Amino acid sequence: MTAVFSSLRRHLISAPLLSWMRRRLPPLSETEREALEAGDVWWEAELLSGRPDWHKLLQLPLPSLSAEERAFLEGPVTELCRMLDDWHIVQERHDLPPEIWHYIRNQGFFGLVIPKRYGGLEFSARAHSEIVLKIASRSLTAAVTVMVPNSLGPAELILKYGTEAQKEHYLPRLARGEEIPCFALTAPEAGSDAGSMVDSGIVCEQDGVVGIRLNWHKRYITLAPVATLLGLAFKLSDPERLLDGETDLGITLALIPTDAPGVEIGERHDPMGIPFQNGPTRGHDVFISIDQVIGGRAGVGRGWRMLMECLAEGRGVSLPALSAAAAKVSARTTGAYARIRRQFHVPIGRFEGIEEVLARIGGFTYLIDAARRFTLGAIDSGIKPAVASAILKYHTTETMRRVVNDAMDVHGGKGVMRGPRNHLDHMYQAIPISITVEGANILTRSMIIYGQGAIRCHPFLLEEMRAAEAGDLARFDRALFAHLGFFARNAWRALWTSLLHGYLAHVPKGPHRRPLQHLSRLSAVLAFLSDLSLGLLGGELKRRERLSARLGDVLSHLYLASALLRLEPETHPDERPLLDWGLAWCLHRAEEAVAELLDNYPFPWLGWMLKHLLLPWRPLFPPPDDRLDHSVARLLQTPSPARDRLTSGIFLPDGADEPLARLEQALTAVIAAEPVKQRLRQAVREGKLASAGDLDAALAAGVIGAAEAEALRQARHLTAEVIAVDAFPADRFAPMPKEEHP
Repeated sequence: MTAVFSSLRRHLISAPLLSWMRRRLPPLSETEREALEAGDVWWEAELLSGRPDWHKLLQLPLPSLSAEERAFLEGPVTELCRMLDDWHIVQERHDLPPEIWHYIRNQGFFGLVIPKRYGGLEFSARAHSEIVLKIASRSLTAAVTVMVPNSLGPAELILKYGTEAQKEHYLPRLARGEEIPCFALTAPEAGSDAGSMVDSGIVCEQDGVVGIRLNWHKRYITLAPVATLLGLAFKLSDPERLLDGETDLGITLALIPTDAPGVEIGERHDPMGIPFQNGPTRGHDVFISIDQVIGGRAGVGRGWRMLMECLAEGRGVSLPALSAAAAKVSARTTGAYARIRRQFHVPIGRFEGIEEVLARIGGFTYLIDAARRFTLGAIDSGIKPAVASAILKYHTTETMRRVVNDAMDVHGGKGVMRGPRNHLDHMYQAIPISITVEGANILTRSMIIYGQGAIRCHPFLLEEMRAAEAGDLARFDRALFAHLGFFARNAWRALWTSLLHGYLAHVPKGPHRRPLQHLSRLSAVLAFLSDLSLGLLGGELKRRERLSARLGDVLSHLYLASALLRLEPETHPDERPLLDWGLAWCLHRAEEAVAELLDNYPFPWLGWMLKHLLLPWRPLFPPPDDRLDHSVARLLQTPSPARDRLTSGIFLPDGADEPLARLEQALTAVIAAEPVKQRLRQAVREGKLASAGDLDAALAAGVIGAAEAEALRQARHLTAEVIAVDAFPADRFAPMPKEEHP
């Protein structure tokens, strides 16, 4: 009887649905297929399941640094930071000085991720991130120079996919800095759509050697002007079938010495005035042997998968580290400046409008760092979290953009006037670079996060797609009915948890039991709406980018909230305002994304009905309130262990001419002088003094002592140094043209 029922089900239900699905689903190109299958799924799969295992979250590893890694951070990295003068690098040299290049090469900065057996340092992803973060807090030019060879570049590709001969030859040379690498992927015709590149390789025979003749034009290639070893992505064809296979072999990666005949290199782009080496490269009829393909003959046609897998890992390390550096520097300096700078006889940080901005800076900085550390735990566990890395890349860079903009607003003219005294301008200049590279943010939000996440993380959808493509009815039937059961369970869970305000959702007990219940509810809502949208729209959802983006926003903010909760056991009590602020923001944004999705649903009546069923208590999650903003703002303006932990990892110079050092000295002096200032103001109110600013009169009247007067003078001097801006001689600028009179 069961067999009869299964047969009827298969032919009456599954077969028509299989036929419908094959018509509705857009054909996947090979590059799309490889992008979907690249990397691993991780915690994001739990969030899309509709029923996350929160006990599992609390057991996920958080990596720590080894003694060797800490020694490198405190030794060579700190010394490198001391050597860097960012104003000189950016405005005067337009490059790193020769002694910096020498130090970076000789101290092993180009071999952070290369194993020790090849001469590298073999550091963890956490150490790699911390090193980039610390250098970036001092100089973005130096940070990018160190970052790129250790991220998506020849070293990582050779290490993971190269032949033994390639590893033995290139990795020691890269680790020692004898080779400077670059990787050329982006072309004028192929930016976000890298799969459409026209750079070509043709298998041919030259002087009795079977190899590849290459022609390419690439741009935006970091380190290209100084590179000695070029990693190149191109489309390979074999029209004469010299490799005994297909004529169209697909995207392939190769290693090319930049002094090879036909290679053109050495020009430079100017990326927003941040002078890390970057430029175009061209090749005309460059002949290489098959052995120069990464992976040799076995690597032919596997280039796109290699790139996607490395990108899945790399996006979780480098750009989040840059974002954390910019956010931490912004938080530390803006909090100090808001306490030091006074207007209307009050520190500007006491005004509620400034408090609101400071709270965003502090809360977002804590959130960026929590997400960074959380994802590094996956990478150091051997996982390549493709979707999580896309979430991290987009949200850390976008959030950093808002933090730096807010910091500039608080600094006002101090942030606008460029010069050695300005500690923010180069970070502000560099914002578009992080937003654009390794997957432009608009594309990442609109297509990658949910487009890849929904398929990779879904327990049945990818299997259904594969079965439909293969026309395998039995396989499709099994996946389909498992999927229908999954959909029904999530629909019921989403409905009852929403109506019951999240109560009764099974979560671990603890101080964040209620936020966990709400996250469980939103996870069920996301899983239900995801399946419903995929079922109603099919392949059309791929083109409904704003719907896809909003589904991705829900997933992203659940992921960011998860990062905060995973770090909660390590959170000190004085950091609770930062954690609570981040959780409130994530819950608010996740709910807003659900509301925006349903307000703009392609079927308005269904969107209206679902909004009332799934968000019956809205607005349930307002943004962080004024009291929480006040607590976070005060934390940024007060020297404390919590402020130090929030901004840990950045380089704090101690030179008398260093802007950050002056800020810290002024903050300490101003806070120490506040009781004395209060006594002077009280003396004015009592008629003992005519002016609180007349220290000589205050000394003569016995209101303050000599030491207190000196402390006030020092505080005033340091404050003047902090608020001062640079001015330059007129001959630095073009002269005003003289008006000619007839």
